[in-house]
Amino acid sequence: MKPFTKHSGLVLPMDRAHVDTDQIIPKQFLKRIERTGFGEFLFYDWRYLDDGSDNPDFELNRPEFKGATILLARRNFGCGSSREHAPWSIEDYGFRVLIAPSFADIFYNNCFKNGMLPIRLEESVVDDLFDRAAKHEGYKLTVDIETRTISDKYGLSLDFEVDDFRRHCLINALDDIDLTLEREPEIAAYEAAHGIV
Repeated sequence: MKPFTKHSGLVLPMDRAHVDTDQIIPKQFLKRIERTGFGEFLFYDWRYLDDGSDNPDFELNRPEFKGATILLARRNFGCGSSREHAPWSIEDYGFRVLIAPSFADIFYNNCFKNGMLPIRLEESVVDDLFDRAAKHEGYKLTVDIETRTISDKYGLSLDFEVDDFRRHCLINALDDIDLTLEREPEIAAYEAAHGIV
C-alpha cells in the first residue's frame, strides 16, 4: 500500500447507482492469483465493445477523463458479491478516492484494506459534485485525510467522516499484515513463553 495523506486528482463522474462487483470486475477475470494487473479489466463489459475495441460512450474511455484518480458515483456502489478483486481492479487502474452516498459494506471495508479512501456523502452533496464536474471541464478535487476535508478551486469545502483506526492505517500504509507485524515483539515473547517454535 501507498501512504495516503492528501490527494488531488481529476474526477470521473459515473452517474450510475447500484454498480455491482460483477460490473466492476466480471467473473471470468477472477482466475488470476496475483493482486495486480486487474486494472485493464475494470468495468470490462461496459468499457469494451463486442469486438474488443473501446466503447467511446463509456466514461473511462472519454479523453477528458484520462488519468482520473477520483471516482464519483451514486448510491450502493460495490454491491453484489464480496469479491476483493473489485477494489483490486479499481486501485490497479489508478483510483485513490471513491465518493458516493453509500457503498456495500464488504466493498467499503475492502477499499481501506487496499489503500483507497471511500467517502460517503449525503445524496444532495453528491448531486452538487456531479453538477460541478459537469460545469467545470477537467474538474479536480483535493482530499485531505488528516483534516478530513474535500475542496476544489471554486470555493468548495466539505467535511467527511472516517474513523480514526482506518485513517491511521491509510496515513501509515498499514494493511492487515503490517498491523500484525507491528506486534511482532509481543508475538515473539508469547511464543517464547509458551514453547511455540
